[in-house]
Amino acid sequence: MPRLLFLLVLDALLSIGPLAAQQQPVTPTGPLTLLQAISLGRQQGVDAAVARLELRAANAKVAERRADLLPNISGNASYLRQTVNLDQFGIPIATGVTDPFNIYTLQLSGRQLLFDASTITRLRAARDTAVAAGLDAQAVGEIAGATAGLAYLRALSANETIRAREADSTVAAQLLGQARQLVSAGVSPAIDATRSEVSFASVRTQLELARNAADRAQLDLLRTLDLPSGTRLQLADSLGLGALDLPLSPDTAAAFAREHRAELAAERNRTKAARSSLSAIRQENLPSLSLNGGYQQTGQKTSTLAGSYDVQVLLSVPILDGFRRQSRAKEQSARLEVQQLREHDRVNQVETEARQAVLDLASAKQQVAIAGDRLRLAEQELSQAQERFQSGVASSVETTNAQSSVIAARDALIQARVNYGTARVSAYRALGVIDQLK
Repeated sequence: MPRLLFLLVLDALLSIGPLAAQQQPVTPTGPLTLLQAISLGRQQGVDAAVARLELRAANAKVAERRADLLPNISGNASYLRQTVNLDQFGIPIATGVTDPFNIYTLQLSGRQLLFDASTITRLRAARDTAVAAGLDAQAVGEIAGATAGLAYLRALSANETIRAREADSTVAAQLLGQARQLVSAGVSPAIDATRSEVSFASVRTQLELARNAADRAQLDLLRTLDLPSGTRLQLADSLGLGALDLPLSPDTAAAFAREHRAELAAERNRTKAARSSLSAIRQENLPSLSLNGGYQQTGQKTSTLAGSYDVQVLLSVPILDGFRRQSRAKEQSARLEVQQLREHDRVNQVETEARQAVLDLASAKQQVAIAGDRLRLAEQELSQAQERFQSGVASSVETTNAQSSVIAARDALIQARVNYGTARVSAYRALGVIDQLK
C-alpha cells in the first residue's frame, strides 16, 4: 500500500504542469511551401488551439479522479473561551455556572481510501476520455492543416491565373497590332481591328479580376494560418504533380484509414470510457475500505497542551439507495449503446472518405493529362489562326475564337492541377497521415 500511495502521488505531481501561455503566431520569414503551410495550420489554427485547450481540461479531469485515491489531510486550530452551566448535567455536587476558561485546540485529521473498485474504474474511464481528447486534438489539427493546405493551393491557383492572363494579354496585344497593320494596308476591314480591341479589353478585365482574386486568396490563407491580415507571404511551390506514397486501391485505402485515422481511435476510446463508467456504477454496490485518523492537542493553556489520537479502519457496505444506482446503470447503458452506434457510423464514414479520396485522386490525375493535351491543341489552333489571318485568308473571328480557346484551356489546366493538389492533400488527410505528405 505505501508503494501504491507513492506511485499515485508521483503520478499526480508529474501531471501538474505550468499553464502554458498562448504562443504567438509564427510568421514565415522566407518563401512558404505547402508543407510549411500545413504545419503552421496544425500549430496555429484556431480550432486546433481550442482542441488543445480541451485536452488540457480532460487531463485536469483525470487529476480530479486521481485525487479520490490520494490522502485527504486537513488541519485546524481553534481558541475557545466559554462557561458551562453545571446544572444541566444533574450532578448534585456540581451546580451553578463555572468561571470563564480557555480551551486551545490543534487538530490534524486524514483519510486514505484503501479500496474502492468504483473509484478506481472511474479513474480508468477518465484516462480513456483524456486519450480520446488527445486524439480529437490530433484530428482537429489534421483538419486545420488540410484546410491551410487547401487555402495555399487556392492562392497558388490565383497566382497561376494571373500569369496565364498576363500571357493572354501579350497575345491579345500582338493580335491587335497585327489587325491594325492589316487594316492600314487595306487587307482587312476595320471591324477586324475593332474586334481585336474588344478581345484585348476583355483579357485586361480578366487580368484585373485575377489579381483581385489572388489578393483575396492571400487573405484567406493568412486567416487560415492565424496571421495578421497585413502579412505578405511569398509562395514557394507551384501547381505540379507531387509524389504519392499511399495505398491507391479503394479496399486497401479503407483498411489503411481504419488503422490510422485519429477520429476513429478517439471514438474507440470514448466507447471504452463509457463502458468503464457503466462498470463503475455497478461497482458502487461493492464494499469499500478506508483508513481514517486524527491527532489533536488540547488544553487550557498553550504551555500545557496534551495530545490524543484516533485511528479507524472503516468498511462501508452499500445496502439500499432507493434503486438510484440501478437507474443510473440503465441510463449509462443507453449512453454506451449510443456511443457504440457513433463508433460504427465513424467507421463507415472513415472508410467512405478513404475510398472517395483515392477515386478523386485517380480522376484528378487523368484530368491534368487531358487538360495538358487540350492546351497544346488550343495553342496550335491559335498559331494556325494567326498564320491564316496574317495571310489574309481569314478574319479576326478565327483568331478571337482561337484565343478564347487558349484562355479556356489554360484555365482548365490550372483548375485540373488545383483539383489534383486538393485531391492529394485530401487523400493524405482521409487516410490519417497528412503529416507524411511530401
